[in-house]
Amino acid sequence: MIENNEEKFNPSTNTFTHYVGVAFINAPRAYNFGLTDLDIKKGDKIIVESVRGIELGTAVTDPISISDYHSELGLKPVKRKATESDIKIWENNLKEARFALEICKKEVDLLKLDMNLLLCEYTLDRSKIIFSYVADERVDFRELLKVLASKLRARIELRQIGSRDKAKMVGGIGMCGLPLCCSTFLNEFDGISINRAKNQMLAINIPKLSGHCGKLLCCLKYEDDTYTELKSHYPEIGKRVFIDKVQYAVTSINVISGTVKLDSEEDVKVLSLEEYKAQVYTSPKKDNNNENN
Repeated sequence: MIENNEEKFNPSTNTFTHYVGVAFINAPRAYNFGLTDLDIKKGDKIIVESVRGIELGTAVTDPISISDYHSELGLKPVKRKATESDIKIWENNLKEARFALEICKKEVDLLKLDMNLLLCEYTLDRSKIIFSYVADERVDFRELLKVLASKLRARIELRQIGSRDKAKMVGGIGMCGLPLCCSTFLNEFDGISINRAKNQMLAINIPKLSGHCGKLLCCLKYEDDTYTELKSHYPEIGKRVFIDKVQYAVTSINVISGTVKLDSEEDVKVLSLEEYKAQVYTSPKKDNNNENN
């Protein structure tokens, strides 16, 4: 999995004329890289300098003018088009990575380390091997690093990822029937609070509100602002109102059906929002005799 550059994009020091989206085999989304050579088109295999080293990816867009780049993330450069030799090395690295992953799994078992290995990747020049893993607690893998370095003869990077990153990497189908948002288009994970579920008047059933990662569903944020805006037109739960001099309490609202439920000691009413606004008032109306006295 490729990481975003930590440096911020600075237009005043930028030397790129264009940028291009690049996808990698083990990354679910595309990343932007800067370039000055326009002899790149969508579908080309290209060599880039990522935060992890030299890697091979596929251009998923044609070059886009740098004036249209609005992200704050810095851009790493596209080095060149990939040659047939580069592609053969890359394909061989994929095979070697599977072999290296098996070696690492055996050593993890021997050392009895509490970590779940997910992925192994070589940089194109084979100068570095990156192992991605999930663990509930911090793992002391100093001995593992020594063993792997001696057996694999390369610089080793062990990268712990969170449960959301794991879901992003592994992928899957959400309850909506579509591929997971995190593995298709979602680039950043916002903090999802249970208050969003309450705001949308959902039953607080944590298993049903949780995604593949075990965290609250990211999609809870999609309609949250809409619910907040719609609910501003409805009365608050618990508000006391009157209809024909009978006191009712607002016990629930439904912004989907556009209704308000009212309970009194002897009656229950379900009104549309329009009916509610037309029929209710907040204090008993005086009759004409009382008004004349």
